[in-house]
Amino acid sequence: MKVKTLSRSSDVYLPARNCEVSRLPRNLDPELHPFERAREYTRALNATKLERVFAAPFVGQLGNGHIDGVYCIAKHTRRLNSAASGSGDGVIKYWDLSSREEVESFTAHRGIVKGLAVTLDGNLLSCGMDNTVKLWDVMNTDHSGGPSKTFLGSSGFTGIDHHRSNPVFVTSSNAVQLWDENRSKPTADLSWGADNVNTVKFNQTEQSIVASTGSDRSIVIHDIRSKAPVQKLVTLMRTNAVCWNPIEAFNFAAANEDHNVYLYDMRNLTRSLNVYKDHVSAVMDVDFSPTGQELVTGSYDKTLRIYRVNEGHSRDIYHTKRMQRIFCVRFTMDTKYIMSGSDEGNVRLWRADAASRSNVKSARERSKLEYDAALKERYKNMPEIRRISRHRHLPKPIKTASETKRIELASIKRKEDNMRRRSKKGTMPYAKEREKQIIGVAIREAENKG
Repeated sequence: MKVKTLSRSSDVYLPARNCEVSRLPRNLDPELHPFERAREYTRALNATKLERVFAAPFVGQLGNGHIDGVYCIAKHTRRLNSAASGSGDGVIKYWDLSSREEVESFTAHRGIVKGLAVTLDGNLLSCGMDNTVKLWDVMNTDHSGGPSKTFLGSSGFTGIDHHRSNPVFVTSSNAVQLWDENRSKPTADLSWGADNVNTVKFNQTEQSIVASTGSDRSIVIHDIRSKAPVQKLVTLMRTNAVCWNPIEAFNFAAANEDHNVYLYDMRNLTRSLNVYKDHVSAVMDVDFSPTGQELVTGSYDKTLRIYRVNEGHSRDIYHTKRMQRIFCVRFTMDTKYIMSGSDEGNVRLWRADAASRSNVKSARERSKLEYDAALKERYKNMPEIRRISRHRHLPKPIKTASETKRIELASIKRKEDNMRRRSKKGTMPYAKEREKQIIGVAIREAENKG
């Protein structure tokens, strides 16, 4: 049997001379301090409270807005302070985001402006229900002579998007058409079965890929190299908008009429990667941040929500008393601000982080903010901190609708459980949350081979 004894050297605690003070052991590592965790928790709690105290997401509206509702916004991909908006009365306004003032305004279409896109040289493409696509030189403030170029279509256009590096663009109407800026007629028809196509969007990384949504509740992936559709996804309800992740090239988000936003991988459309919930009405638009880590949604319930890509519930919700139904949202290219266009005609500017400020910060202030962010991340699952960070004041109609929706979903789930309990085992399998909105997937190549 071995016996171990604890011993220590007398040199550690006994003074070398009688005149010296006795040495005391001192812990120089703050992480090993017995009260350090409690101190850090208190700091994290205070930082979370101060974040909510100083949260002021609304920056202001751009100029005096539009007379009619704002239904499309285009951000300049190469300049941070430029954006354009189109309204229901056919007017396009070009904005300076730094001063929040109107640079120029001109009547572009007879009727509603359905889509805007910025070309490679900084000009503006617009489309409307008057069967025209027009190219505007926004550097020239005199538009009395009309657009630089006009492209005529066979029916009203509902959406437009420009290629990131080539002088081609794609439009949606009763067909998905590919256009060249140097030609007056479309170069290809990419349609696959839909009577009316709502929106189109180029992939910013895999630049030959286009996604479109149709009135037949379909999402179609097209390839402009083969000038043909590749695959189709059909959902239970209609998709209003799509947006590609700028970092993860194969992933895109789809804003649906069933109050949710779905994240898909175009290589496997049989299930969604994530479901973003919390809205209580149809989601009208969605946009990824340039970092690909967050996305913003605008809904018919008059609210704007921000989601982290890997989470299913919104991290923040923005609303004002006067803001009506939101039809378009965009992140700015520096990821710090969000633009929204709503039905009452205003274009609003929001902070992506409600408590952040854009002033110049000293090194000490930056260090403090980074330290607070690390503490909040470390203790984010503590009950008190989680409750404070998640709490938001909601408009009464939104809160009432959320409660009603929660009760309805719980009732449906309870009914399905009762039916499953009284049915033969295996006859009523559980519907997966990420698959139940999908009706079917079709692949064009497989059809051709068959």
